[in-house]
Amino acid sequence: MPELPEVETARRGIEPWIVNREITGVELRVDKLRQPLAVDLDRQLLGQTIRAVERRGKYLLLRCNGGCLILHLGMSGYLRVLKKPKPAGRHDHADICFSGDICLRLNDARKFSNMLWTADDPLIHPLLADHGPEPLSEAMSGNYLFRRSRKRHQAVKSFIMDHRIVVGVGNIYANEALFRAGIHPALPAGELSLARYRSLATSIRQVLEEAIAAGGTTLRDFSDEKGRPGYFSLQLKVYGRAGDPCEVCGSPIESLRIGQRSSFFCRSCQQ
Repeated sequence: MPELPEVETARRGIEPWIVNREITGVELRVDKLRQPLAVDLDRQLLGQTIRAVERRGKYLLLRCNGGCLILHLGMSGYLRVLKKPKPAGRHDHADICFSGDICLRLNDARKFSNMLWTADDPLIHPLLADHGPEPLSEAMSGNYLFRRSRKRHQAVKSFIMDHRIVVGVGNIYANEALFRAGIHPALPAGELSLARYRSLATSIRQVLEEAIAAGGTTLRDFSDEKGRPGYFSLQLKVYGRAGDPCEVCGSPIESLRIGQRSSFFCRSCQQ
């Protein structure tokens, strides 16, 4: 599933191609993705000019002069910028065409993506209204996490993955951040000290920034018509490495289920 770094990479990839361009055509090849598409979505988009491409958590916000198109890439969706016409493939579900012969194409094999229009502020939309602070913002600090964690008995990993606490910290990055901070993922959130939450906030930020920076090397792929963007290759220390030796101490990486998600950790390094 595209996580925050992939969505931010997508935002940066498409932004220079579509900002300040007018939407001149819309082709929707399905009437339903994760949710049914508005029957008049094409009419709502035609004639709009993209003023900004923003991200909120894992959502892309294409702000226009008359509203905002909210995009979620779901489990397998991705965007491609086409600079010349190309026949649509089996899973190419939507084309948004712009002045200057630019086309933004949505591909989604599993159809779990979402696309909807709002004339109101998208940040108050029901999909986004309950989101916590962005993990790269100053609002997401160790002090903030410590304050929100008091009297909470849930595992700290589930706590930082709750979008109402911090938006956009996916499973991979939660595992990696907890390893860097030396925190066992199953510890009750309410039992961690302020000092440990300050370390965790720093680790979350570092892991996401490194992934985004790595993704920056593939931005050209968003206008390369050969296939989907490669995004990034992050050097993972624990995620998906059960049974492998820890790169720090040599102990085997272990795994368990927390909140229905696979969790990976080093018992020696994470207390």
